[in-house]
Amino acid sequence: MAESNGAQPEVDMEVIIVGAGMLDGPLYQVTVLTLLATLGFGGLTAAIECKRQGLSPVIYEAFPELKLLGDIISFGPNAGRIIYRWSNGEIVKKMRALCIDLSLYGFNIHKWDTGEIVVNQKTASKDETAPNMNGHRGELHEIVFNYAKGLGIPIHLGHRVEKYWEAEDAAGIILEDGTKVEGDVVVGSDGVRSIARTLVLGYEDKPKSSGYAVWRAWFSNKDMIADPETRQFCENGDTFNGWIGPDVHFLFSTLKNGSDCCWVLTHRDEADIAESWSFPGRLKDVYKVLEGWDSVCTKIVSKTPESVLVDWKLVYRDPLPTWVSGYGDAPGRGRICLLGDAAHPFLPTSAQGATQALEDGVTLAVLLKKAGKGNVKGALRAYQEIRYERVCKVQKTGETTRDMWHKTDWEKVKENPESIQMPREAWIFGFDAEKHAEEVGDEVIAKVAAS
Repeated sequence: MAESNGAQPEVDMEVIIVGAGMLDGPLYQVTVLTLLATLGFGGLTAAIECKRQGLSPVIYEAFPELKLLGDIISFGPNAGRIIYRWSNGEIVKKMRALCIDLSLYGFNIHKWDTGEIVVNQKTASKDETAPNMNGHRGELHEIVFNYAKGLGIPIHLGHRVEKYWEAEDAAGIILEDGTKVEGDVVVGSDGVRSIARTLVLGYEDKPKSSGYAVWRAWFSNKDMIADPETRQFCENGDTFNGWIGPDVHFLFSTLKNGSDCCWVLTHRDEADIAESWSFPGRLKDVYKVLEGWDSVCTKIVSKTPESVLVDWKLVYRDPLPTWVSGYGDAPGRGRICLLGDAAHPFLPTSAQGATQALEDGVTLAVLLKKAGKGNVKGALRAYQEIRYERVCKVQKTGETTRDMWHKTDWEKVKENPESIQMPREAWIFGFDAEKHAEEVGDEVIAKVAAS
């Protein structure tokens, strides 16, 4: 396993990065171009893990500057286990300082109309080496971004990728200004609108509506704490409450000792998502969905500045037949792969989208190191073989959790209140992606070479 403090292990390999300049220090064998249209956690993780494995990653990103965008994001213990190995736990420590702490509060699950607390789901005992983390996407992203920069990973902002290309012995990208960048392998971590996906598949895989949408908001506690009815959520530390109703659920959190507020409301929606799936939200639409609900929900919404409200249509994609070019029926030379949302978008109710992208990144890095420059094709095929079944299985949990809440049989819940708790499955949370890739990597690389 690679060193836990982020130091570069000794690898007797040469690497040439064409178009991105030469990194200081020794040369290594594999150049990894990690491409991010949204510079997500999966792409950053792939770059960090490649660096830890002795490879030379370089990142190209369309946005010209880092901005603290977004609202709440969740990392399961299976992600915390990966991040804990960065800088001997220092990165986890920085992230946890900004995350919700529910060790005392737990998760209150309410009935939608009466507001009664059906069950309080206790917080799992802490594992410092595999923490569960929930915080502001932009703030946590900044920590990981700065860590990647501190490792010396070149990050080229304001460089929009127009095309991907590959040959028998190289792969790369063409930037908007016509610059051609060459490396050994391209990782398409360019989100749900991925252009790499079209190249890998050989056709355009258009998204469909999942039939659901969410309104999301993140805001200061200023108005919440001024109202006696909502002050309770902000004056005694962090809180997490959920109201479960017919085909709707409303999740509300306070973080940073109650100073920040965040909510997500998932509901039925059949809107056309052909052009876009993220819009400014309207509070009047939220109120309509919450008619007949516990008045506390409406009170919380009333404290939300409409300027921070986002209407996000949840897209759905059938499982892709492949994440790797030149594999199966896919065209190409086997040097381009997909990672994170580009390969497998998740529903928010899985609470595993970002975490699975991290598992992708660490698995890919281990396999590239094991296979080496002469067998990039084998590394990418092994990456798909190791990740595909697990990812598809975890993806399904987003649907099962949503359906469990949206189709609740309240008579059965009376008999067993714990049946409505958010699932915490050991096969998901207890997984160690790096350890698994180290253990099975050589065997799977050999297997795909023989296929």
